Amino acid sequence: MEICVIRKKYLKVKTENEISYLIRKSIFEVYNVMGSGLLESVYEKALAIELENQGVNVQMLYPISVIYKEIELGLGFRADILVEDKIIVEIKSVVELLPVHHKQLLNYLKLTTSHLGILVNFNTNNINSEIVRIVNGYS
Repeated sequence: MEICVIRKKYLKVKTENEISYLIRKSIFEVYNVMGSGLLESVYEKALAIELENQGVNVQMLYPISVIYKEIELGLGFRADILVEDKIIVEIKSVVELLPVHHKQLLNYLKLTTSHLGILVNFNTNNINSEIVRIVNGYS
């Protein structure tokens, strides 16, 4: 009688820092290929593709509900990308990141009880200076 042993493949759960690194790496790749000045939706799709190529789970236009005193308001938002059910990525293609963009992402983090968000503006000559980490509860 032949015994067949099946080896289970255990996937290592990535930490927020590991996921954040992959997000930044993917942002740089999209920026290097696509350049600046395109619509946010173009960067959103390209970034989702690049992140999936990095082996992470991506949800585009992730719905965010608004609840007031335990009552669903029927209103909501959509985060551009949710990565590994942990990190929200908000994409902009604007002349300048404004405080309202930071507040938008922070509100998304609060509404979802997520800890980390990344705000990126692709309309720039220096992508490195346009990637902002925002932490819920510490910003």
